[in-house]
Amino acid sequence: FGGRIVSVMVPDKDGNMKDVVLGFDSIQDYIKYPSDFGASIGRYANRINQGRFTLDGVEYQLPQNNYGHCLHGGPKGFQYRVYKGVQKNDQEVQLTYLAKDGEEGFPGNLQCTVTMKLTDDNAIDIQYEAETDKPTIVNMTNHSYFNLDGDPTTDNSAYLLTLNADNYTPIDSTFMTTGEIATVEGTPMDFRKPTAIGANINQEFEQLKSGNGIDHNWVLNTQGDVTKVCATLESPKTGIVLDVYTNEPGIQVYCGNFLDGTLTGKKGIVYNFRAAVCLETDKYPDTPNKPEWPSAVLRPGEKYQSQCIYKFSVHK
Repeated sequence: FGGRIVSVMVPDKDGNMKDVVLGFDSIQDYIKYPSDFGASIGRYANRINQGRFTLDGVEYQLPQNNYGHCLHGGPKGFQYRVYKGVQKNDQEVQLTYLAKDGEEGFPGNLQCTVTMKLTDDNAIDIQYEAETDKPTIVNMTNHSYFNLDGDPTTDNSAYLLTLNADNYTPIDSTFMTTGEIATVEGTPMDFRKPTAIGANINQEFEQLKSGNGIDHNWVLNTQGDVTKVCATLESPKTGIVLDVYTNEPGIQVYCGNFLDGTLTGKKGIVYNFRAAVCLETDKYPDTPNKPEWPSAVLRPGEKYQSQCIYKFSVHK
């Protein structure tokens, strides 16, 4: 259901196993309480302005499920669909889904594959592939909510965040990218050195007000090189470190600003404000309407390929 990561157990600096992602105890709760916890998002992760885009002269109207925009493929995006799952071996699962032409307003029958592999060096290697029978757009990502304390009663303010990015894409009050690419220099959006999230997130800065905190896309310096770390998150409390690698141009960092205590997750723990951090590797938001940005267009005969590696280690 939704191609979701439900649990990730990681040893902390004392060797105690911690579950570092948010989620629910039962499939019933995932169905009952709409959420993106751990999901394989599609057909288009992040936002599309007013749910509209034009491709080859044809305008498409998508659902407007977030401040007038289409978010994460609409209210019936891939996170609410059932993937077919096959366990390929002890360390690998392959999920497939056919998004039909016109589903949530998107063109083309899109055959998607999400392969999740647990590697011998303590990483989850996620690879997305897709093919279409007519021109379309595709932008997939994983939406795990990481709490590296392994204790969702704590918030993310002490976590050290590092982003390999000199620039980010500012948003307006509806969380929509303005089209600008702005420098992080001299702003609270500068995470080029390890910085406690809490030190920056509450500063008086227009972008943080617009995002209700951090809910922004950073323009990665890694430029599609999957061998270079694009983001690092560390819990000083547990010593658990998460390094992120991707071939995508951007990463959306979302600090759980909409968690509000109304959801009760695994083990009966209430998920309060900023109880986690999402690190979503993908194209920039609203690229179909911003042709100067890296394209999300997929045409027949082409193969969409996206990779995100979440690698865990311990800083003792």
